[in-house]
Amino acid sequence: MSETVLEVRGLGFARRGSDGSSQSVVADLTFALGRAETLALLGRSGSGKTTTLKLINRLLEPTAGSVHVAGQEVTTARGVQLRRRIGYVIQEVGLFPHFTVEQNVALIPRLERWPPARIAARVRTLLGMVGLEPDTFAGRYPDQLSGGQRQRVGVARALAADPPLLLLDEPFGALDPVTRVELQREFQSLAQHLDKAMVFVTHDVREALAIGTRVGLMQDGRLVFLGSPGEFRSCPHPECRAFLEAL
Repeated sequence: MSETVLEVRGLGFARRGSDGSSQSVVADLTFALGRAETLALLGRSGSGKTTTLKLINRLLEPTAGSVHVAGQEVTTARGVQLRRRIGYVIQEVGLFPHFTVEQNVALIPRLERWPPARIAARVRTLLGMVGLEPDTFAGRYPDQLSGGQRQRVGVARALAADPPLLLLDEPFGALDPVTRVELQREFQSLAQHLDKAMVFVTHDVREALAIGTRVGLMQDGRLVFLGSPGEFRSCPHPECRAFLEAL
């Protein structure tokens, strides 16, 4: 594997009930991810996929184990500074409606006090990279864009500060089937040109097999499979077979 960007060791998260009881949501997750690798984290609703992403970027604090990003244990970093070094793309995109496309993409570089000329060049490069002509789209507002265009802006914003790690939580899940397939293909092409480690959460087995260089299958908060798409197709585990029957 290439240089390790993300290392998860025995990661766990349990919620405390009002009666003092503990309910495990994620348990004993262990994996590593290098540059130019995409881990497609697959599983049914409630299997712990999104919780895992939130533990990686410290939106939730782990109750067991550790997460290292670019060699640093995440609990030793300030949460805001850590999240500026991790690109995060969600299904709802989360663009600021009163910001133009250019202002949305430039947000983190501006917070990091990049020089204006560098920010402008980075925005133009990224918009072109995600298939949005800068001269056409930079001055538009989110409500002037289609769902697929907003999602492209979300990806560009996540990449703006050139983070080593990108987390994507079902980014294409709310799109119509045609646009979803188009963006999946564009993402595959984009991933081949980016030197990033990526964790891509999905409940769609077709999407996981198409996008992931590796597939991790979660069930009841645990990884029950971790391997290549080819290994997933031949895995005898009942949960793997259940997803494959949905193809």
